[in-house]
Amino acid sequence: MDKFDRIYAVHTVLNGRRTPIPFEDLRERLAGCNRATVYRTVKAMRDQLRAPIERSAEPEGYRYAPSEGGEHRFELPGLWFSPQELQALVVFRQLLSTLGPGLLEEHLAPFSKRIEYLIRHKRLHLGEAGERIRLVGLGSRALGECFNVIASATLQRRKLRFRYHSRGKDERTERTVSPQRIVHYRDNWYLDTWDEARKALRMFSIDRIRNASELEARADDVPGSELDEHFRSAYGIFAGKANKEAVLRFSRVRARWVADEHWHSQQHGQFLTDGRYELRVPYRDARELVMDILRHGEEVEVVEPEALRAEIVGVLGRMAAVYAGKLA
Repeated sequence: MDKFDRIYAVHTVLNGRRTPIPFEDLRERLAGCNRATVYRTVKAMRDQLRAPIERSAEPEGYRYAPSEGGEHRFELPGLWFSPQELQALVVFRQLLSTLGPGLLEEHLAPFSKRIEYLIRHKRLHLGEAGERIRLVGLGSRALGECFNVIASATLQRRKLRFRYHSRGKDERTERTVSPQRIVHYRDNWYLDTWDEARKALRMFSIDRIRNASELEARADDVPGSELDEHFRSAYGIFAGKANKEAVLRFSRVRARWVADEHWHSQQHGQFLTDGRYELRVPYRDARELVMDILRHGEEVEVVEPEALRAEIVGVLGRMAAVYAGKLA
């Protein structure tokens, strides 16, 4: 009898009684589980499911506390995963289903079976989770031809050699790197590395990596704190230590959404007296920040710094010029 079966067994017993059931009788109903297991099951129901279970001293036993109307009624939810846990289950299931034969297949097979069991468990009503929950990706790119080699080298702590075709500069270069982390960001995959030739931390879009080969040499490790400071202090995917702060003010209408959004781990926000919302976010490279600002249109104003404000004005001017001839 697993955890889910025990919970439903306890619920069935307590829901059909008005008087406490002695502890030993309850234990027998749970297929003779030991005392510690029964206590853990009851505690899980109280803490996780908010089940109104009362414990009596003489005899030692349990019952559902009566409601205001005097009835002993408590409906055990068919699903008690949090939204984040449910999403994680479905995401893991979908990701695992896309894996072909490779390095991780054997190791992840038991994990995949366990997730499938949780989703299809007869008492959780999750059998249609794949059809009833949609995970919509926007702007996602293919993994690329070298993902498995990159993942292997990163996990096995081996150096990598590959060819890289950058989108921004349209350049093709040869790189030898020590892979540090694989990052999934906004539905795309990136590789944080220590670049040997440049003696610096660099990030690569995995879908632009070609002809990757795992080397015998052990990768050089960079402390996690140093990686976080370099890759996570600035805004978005662009690396480097943040050296500027953007001050954005959103309209009263848009504030209802933005006040609940996460833009940066070190953001600061506050409602102003007129109902608008002011958000402060650190950044270094403004490119991704500019795109996120523009999607709010006239509902946001860049207050500071002046350089970012001027950049937004410039983009809007060029956009207007593009459409000027067509609207004339």
